Amino acid sequence: MAKKLNGTVIVTYRCNARCNMCNRYKAPSKPEEEITVETIRKLPEMYFTNITGGEPFIREDLKDIVRELYKKSDRIVISTNGFFTDRIVDLCREFPQVGIRISIEGLERTNNEIRGLDDGFNRGYTTLKTLVEMGMKDVGFGMTVQDKNAADLVPLYEISDKLNMEFATASLHNSFYFVESNNIIRDRLMVAENFEKLINRLLESNSPKKWFRAYFNHGLINYIFSQKRLLPCDMSFDTFFIDPYGDVMPCNGTKEKEVMGNLKEREWDELWNSEKAELVRKKVRCCDRNCWMIGSVSPAMHKYIWKPAFWVLKHKFLFFFKKKKYSMYENRIVRDYLDGKVTKEELDACSTCESCGRKN
Repeated sequence: MAKKLNGTVIVTYRCNARCNMCNRYKAPSKPEEEITVETIRKLPEMYFTNITGGEPFIREDLKDIVRELYKKSDRIVISTNGFFTDRIVDLCREFPQVGIRISIEGLERTNNEIRGLDDGFNRGYTTLKTLVEMGMKDVGFGMTVQDKNAADLVPLYEISDKLNMEFATASLHNSFYFVESNNIIRDRLMVAENFEKLINRLLESNSPKKWFRAYFNHGLINYIFSQKRLLPCDMSFDTFFIDPYGDVMPCNGTKEKEVMGNLKEREWDELWNSEKAELVRKKVRCCDRNCWMIGSVSPAMHKYIWKPAFWVLKHKFLFFFKKKKYSMYENRIVRDYLDGKVTKEELDACSTCESCGRKN
């Protein structure tokens, strides 16, 4: 019996937002080019599927896609900006088990400025509250942390906590997917301090899920200081992305788009086991981008569970009597940066920001 995979289905590159860290809206897919239910039927068995975009709810046939994916996947989460409230509510009435993650980039003024959506915060927040009132169980925020919104990180978490919602985080990335190459954190210490506050709030909770999420945020500090990933990356081995054109890829973090094959043209097993797919896997093993996105980290945390588990044990229990369970200065790179042993220019050059000296 073949093992189930972790899949991300990018149903469209069309988007109604104009986010400052993502230029995907400048290179949208055309409706007639986008994958159909017929292509979705060719996907393999999955234990988890993320539906994303662009903005997924721009597609009027999204319910048909979800219906088909539930025949193949144990769990589905849709990432959205929450703007199309009526469409989201309508889908959730038919699929109350689906997960919804609404991207909110801070409190009202900050969010609307970053996402380029007038009234975006209120629309997203209203959608979240409506879903909670409907009795939806798997609902939450998603926030991409940068200099402009780092101060809103803990306040936004507190809102999610009061509403008993999930709270997912990310930081800036550069890749073909975001149509962006110059994203970078400018004030690393300030951003890391806000992550440190969030990590301690998560560790103070009684939720084991939040303790492991604290580890993920610890990894984000490591990432913004341009360090090697805390866990191996197994994208293209047990995880995949498929884009609106039917191209199957290892992930969305590579500089150039890496394609294992096109599902419109081939059957899954033929594509997944092809020579082209093996060449992509070899590239993944040599990849130095050190992405720390939930799509690649969550499977790695499950696969290499002893590493995050030991970190959680140390910070939640061995530091039981410490008022402050976690300090960002546990990371040697943070201490070295504060002491002047590593310069901002050196860290910038190690980042994926192409205007900061990186050559690959």
